[in-house]
Amino acid sequence: MHTIRPRRRLRDTVLAALMLAAVPFAPAALADEALHTAWTSPRVFNAVAVADNGRMFVSFPYWGGGGDGPTVAEIDRNGQPHPFPDAHWNRPDGSRGDLQPFVRVNAIRIGPDGLLWVVDSGDANVGGPPNPPDGAPARLLAFDIETGSVKHVITLRAASTAHSYMDDMRFHNDMIFVTDAGDPALVVVNLRTGQQRRILAHDRSTTDERPMYAEGRLLTTHGRPVRVHADQLEVSPDGQKLYFQPSSGPMWVAPTAALENPALSAADLSRAVSQFYDTPTTGGSAIDGDGNLYVSDVNTLRILRITPQGKATTLVRDRRLVWADAMWIDSHGTLWIPAVQLNRTATFQPDGVSRLHLPVAMYTMDLHLKPVR
Repeated sequence: MHTIRPRRRLRDTVLAALMLAAVPFAPAALADEALHTAWTSPRVFNAVAVADNGRMFVSFPYWGGGGDGPTVAEIDRNGQPHPFPDAHWNRPDGSRGDLQPFVRVNAIRIGPDGLLWVVDSGDANVGGPPNPPDGAPARLLAFDIETGSVKHVITLRAASTAHSYMDDMRFHNDMIFVTDAGDPALVVVNLRTGQQRRILAHDRSTTDERPMYAEGRLLTTHGRPVRVHADQLEVSPDGQKLYFQPSSGPMWVAPTAALENPALSAADLSRAVSQFYDTPTTGGSAIDGDGNLYVSDVNTLRILRITPQGKATTLVRDRRLVWADAMWIDSHGTLWIPAVQLNRTATFQPDGVSRLHLPVAMYTMDLHLKPVR
């Protein structure tokens, strides 16, 4: 059963030092009293979005396992998940087309328009065989959270390749930036004109070029090192910069004006990109209204806070933060942190046996941050 637990201070024992690939020993990951358990689930979820009125939405990825249930859900005050926008959208029925039920949801986000946006990757899989040419394409879907009605359906077939895996999105005025984690690139969608452009394809800034580590172990699948290309992204509060990275790091930054300029050549656009910070293997990120970035380090179980000037400190280190994924800052300035244990799922185990420690938990930190949408 899903439960919402009262926020309370938790005391745990010290975690034995992790053996890491990069350094001989890592500091013990202590239980931090500022980290509160907000919700737990017997199924793996990977993203959270909290509306200004407190309504909480989560998404359950196809790779999570752990029983049947909705793909996108609203969590009620008793911790129970309810299919959002309704049961039909969360139950594949063999239908085809833009309005078919969810296929493979990878991300959710409440946009600046107040709609709940969903990234449905369609019939795709990171690092797998080519996507079936007649399979469901990736889509961006937007729902009115009050009525559940569909307000936008954007099929990304025109911006996809045979190896695309549309991963996450952020907004800037009429533009939506989407990361392609399967075939490295960013996709720029113009909401006003409908134009879709692939940019920075196979650029060093969008391509995973180094090993990924989680809890001190090389992340592998099917006997090969995992590669997750363009993944995390954030728009600066003033809208002038886009920060983005492959899941392995490092993080890059580029002017949104350059990314949105279709007249700019690929070479000139690449030159407009610069490295911002040498981030570690990352599960998720967030940005506050002062421009500070929050980036999870899934190897040493911590959250980094990186200033707009590129100075990093450890916000929290805790043994419970196993693969902290897509974070969220709500209207009260609380940081929500899903700790989803992706690296422990069967897909990423050498013997194909899950090592999940259920339930999976959502944590919060009352930081009084300035939110930004």
